[in-house]
Amino acid sequence: MKTYALAFIITSTVLCLSATAQEINDSNTPLHLMQPAYDTPYGIPQENDIRSSIGRVLNYLDEAMPCQPVDGRLPRGSFRLTSYEAGVLYAACLSTGDDKFMQFANNRLRTIAEQSVNEAKQMAKDPKYDAQMRMVLYPGALDDCGAMVAAYCRSYINADKDTRKAYDPVIERYISFVLNKQYRMSDGTFARKRPHYNTVWLDDMYMGVPAMAWYARYLAEKGDKVRSAEILTQAISQIRLFKEKMWVADKKLFRHGWVEAMSSHPAYHWGRANGWAILTMCEVLDAMPADGSMDAQAEEVKTLLREHISGLCALQDKTGFWHQLLDHPDTYLETSCTAIYAYCISHAINKGWIDALTYGANAMLAWQACQTKINERGQVEGTCVGTGMGFDPAFYAYRPVHKMAAHGYGPMIWAGSEMIRLLHATHPKMNDSAVHFYKTEQKTNEPIFSEDVENEEILW
Repeated sequence: MKTYALAFIITSTVLCLSATAQEINDSNTPLHLMQPAYDTPYGIPQENDIRSSIGRVLNYLDEAMPCQPVDGRLPRGSFRLTSYEAGVLYAACLSTGDDKFMQFANNRLRTIAEQSVNEAKQMAKDPKYDAQMRMVLYPGALDDCGAMVAAYCRSYINADKDTRKAYDPVIERYISFVLNKQYRMSDGTFARKRPHYNTVWLDDMYMGVPAMAWYARYLAEKGDKVRSAEILTQAISQIRLFKEKMWVADKKLFRHGWVEAMSSHPAYHWGRANGWAILTMCEVLDAMPADGSMDAQAEEVKTLLREHISGLCALQDKTGFWHQLLDHPDTYLETSCTAIYAYCISHAINKGWIDALTYGANAMLAWQACQTKINERGQVEGTCVGTGMGFDPAFYAYRPVHKMAAHGYGPMIWAGSEMIRLLHATHPKMNDSAVHFYKTEQKTNEPIFSEDVENEEILW
């Protein structure tokens, strides 16, 4: 077999060289060996390259998000330390398992917790004293607290006793808004009063539900398993409520907005909002207890997750990216949603929720696309800026993109770190010029022939 394969390769090389002196055709050239002109890198990435890429992002963020108080106040860097985008970033860093990334998140979470004690009296006198600290001490929306409390609860699990003590009041203040103060519809769905009364935003599925799930994990860590189960049950209920209003079954996608007053509900499938939805499901499943007590609810979430991944992968662009409006290929290719999908699909494979043979190549192609958007400085390019809700395609199609849109940084770190896990947990290999995933390691680099077909190369 080895001799046969070597002879074939040598013959193919000779034919390619001789073809340069004459017109290339099917008779004199093995055309299947020609290299495609891919728009983005194709193939299996190297772990060192991935580490270098997300390491460059972290180095940039370390400069752009200083956390050492200046004159007794939180410094103002290029990105806010207490925004929901920061909460996404901290959660991503904590999930890497890498000391450098985890230290980045833990240092900032600890600083914010300690600073909130120092500035509480000043903020009570002047609520406009510090916008960053106001979000911590007086949260007024899910955006202020949901992603941040999820990150705090993640950090709490492995924190020392003193750090846990510093985190407790911040966590309780944040989650109190989520559970008790956030506006809801009569059926309990997280909602807003803009742009219309009783509007449901898909974004709020992420802003509220993972916060509840990780708070349930926090309660279990403190020994309150009864209350933990109650809160986790509420989180699952929210997923059901969002599905009832936002899920478009024939496309296996979520709409971005739902307004109670509408007689019918337009479906604009914004990329990042669908990212928040799929990320919600991954986060809730990760926070589930390992004792099997909620396996039925977990399977319900997994079923929706699998359907969503199927719908998303059907719309992946040939470059590996997804479009700003997922089912509008005339809209631009967007980085943050692509990074979220790269993470969630890889994570679902690594957890055994979906099959690597089916979806591994999609995840890998998505990462290959993402890493082209990390510039030399470590900034993430091609991310849609913060976006409200619209009911026409132009609103989404013309939203600006900017490297200072913080929404792309956490997802990029999440995607890269999970891709490294995917390389370790699965068995990707190039076969016949394509990326394939196998159930066991493939130890040969030779073409794979069927034993009963002597001339299978003619099918190439």
